[in-house]
Amino acid sequence: MPHTVNNRISVSFENFFRDWLVRQEHYLDELLCAESHCEQELRELISKVLSHYQQYFEEKSMAIQNDVFLVFSPTWFNSFERSFLWIAGFKPALVFKLVVNSVTDLSEEQAQMVERLKGEVKGEEVELEKEMAMVQESVAAPPLLEMARRAGRLIDGERREVDNVIECLKNSMQVLVERADFLRANTTKKVIEILSPIQGVKLLAAAAQLQLRIRSFGSQQRQQNNR
Repeated sequence: MPHTVNNRISVSFENFFRDWLVRQEHYLDELLCAESHCEQELRELISKVLSHYQQYFEEKSMAIQNDVFLVFSPTWFNSFERSFLWIAGFKPALVFKLVVNSVTDLSEEQAQMVERLKGEVKGEEVELEKEMAMVQESVAAPPLLEMARRAGRLIDGERREVDNVIECLKNSMQVLVERADFLRANTTKKVIEILSPIQGVKLLAAAAQLQLRIRSFGSQQRQQNNR
């Protein structure tokens, strides 16, 4: 039954993600054509795009509440997309690389603010990576590995202990993914606040282009491998 439920959750999110990507492509078209818009129109477009990303995080949050392990090897991503995952999503610091590549007219004050934020985000990334490593080490602890090897030969008390460990592991990983997603969303939001509306549009366009190119390249690789 749990396997059936997990399959249903995975298929449900995959369907959502397919529709989400279609809207992502539409938003990219809008972002690329927005240069002639007035400031208010640019702000409204940025708000719509950020809400679009927020919808993704909310849907993902519901999925991990059912089974957090799904988002660590998501079936809705191809293998090339999965190679970019950091705690079940993009690394927050990627936003700063996109700023460098897409926004060429930062003022000195903006550049300093971006650099300060970059340092803060790096510190939070390191903290999350340490906590992730601790969770992984707990799974590899000798007593648990020994019980895992014995699998079907566990006595009731040991089986309950394994179940409790797995439940704690799921809870810890869920908290880590939610914190990582918050850092991802919050980093983007703070960078957008530093940028002017037209700079923010350029950043969001670059982010969408990168995501869609990675997906397209991964799909092409998969098709070539299947031939």
